[in-house]
Amino acid sequence: MDQKKPKKIKIKLNEEVAQGNYVNLPIVGYSQAEFILDFIKVIPGILKADVKSRVIMSPMHTKNLLLILNAKIKEYEKKFSKIELPKKRIESKNIKLPDDILPN
Repeated sequence: MDQKKPKKIKIKLNEEVAQGNYVNLPIVGYSQAEFILDFIKVIPGILKADVKSRVIMSPMHTKNLLLILNAKIKEYEKKFSKIELPKKRIESKNIKLPDDILPN
């Protein structure tokens, strides 16, 4: 019996997307049907910040992303060193999120 080889997906990364965006404030919202991940770049001393990217994913794909990130963080820490988190929780008292454009 012939076993079919799985087809490979050709992924294109155009130049603009390849440049990426630096972000330092992720915000996650959800509904029953999806997770919304907003990625924001906040610059200290500037009272305005724009969402640089919004990703909308199904719950299943979001959980898969979590598993991939956990595995990659373990690989990173094994190769380099443990990623230390601040002992004190970072609070953003000066950031006011607009209720009308963010999920939940």
